[in-house]
Amino acid sequence: MGAYSYYLPPKRKSLLKTFSINTWIILINVIFFIVTSTLLILNKIPVDLIAIKPANILQGKYLWTFITSMFMHGGLFHLFANMFSLLFIGSLIQKILGEKRYLIFYLISGLFAGAFFVLWTFVSPTDLNTFAVGASGALFGLVGLLILLTPNLPVYIMLIPIPIKMKYAGPGILVLLWLISIAGDIPIGNTAHLSGLVAGLFYGLYLRNKFPNKVKQIGKIFS
Repeated sequence: MGAYSYYLPPKRKSLLKTFSINTWIILINVIFFIVTSTLLILNKIPVDLIAIKPANILQGKYLWTFITSMFMHGGLFHLFANMFSLLFIGSLIQKILGEKRYLIFYLISGLFAGAFFVLWTFVSPTDLNTFAVGASGALFGLVGLLILLTPNLPVYIMLIPIPIKMKYAGPGILVLLWLISIAGDIPIGNTAHLSGLVAGLFYGLYLRNKFPNKVKQIGKIFS
């Protein structure tokens, strides 16, 4: 019997597996921003169709905006700031959690932030007709998680040229954004930021209780 060898070409990656989940989230944000911004400028669609508005939600209308608002932004700077942050923070958490858990956690954080933004109108009814967009709620969920998993991780935050430990940087960013919104009268979604952070903290507590040894190891690696 002769010996035969066969050449099997390497399997091609599917389009979905070409990029990581975090990269896909960033790409979807950018593409969605370009498409929806164009349609809004051309008056092809109303903003109610994309942005979350408490008055609409409480009437049972445009419920899908809980999702679409997470992938829409108020301008190029808003988009750049969130995607630049997501590039680094999201990539780190994706390595820690794995792609599937990371995606689920990211979406839940964003949905929780949107729900809290709507519920907040019972405290502040003046926000009923305020629109909210952006990945910030989900992004702050990631920040909250890092506060508990990697509290001593040195990070840089805007306007501060020195690294700050994650456990101080997370709350510091919230305070800084709150001060900016007051001083400059800028419409920043502080309630969504806070609720996203809380979602991340709760998930971080869950992981610390269920996987204490792994969490300690992660904290040592990223410190």
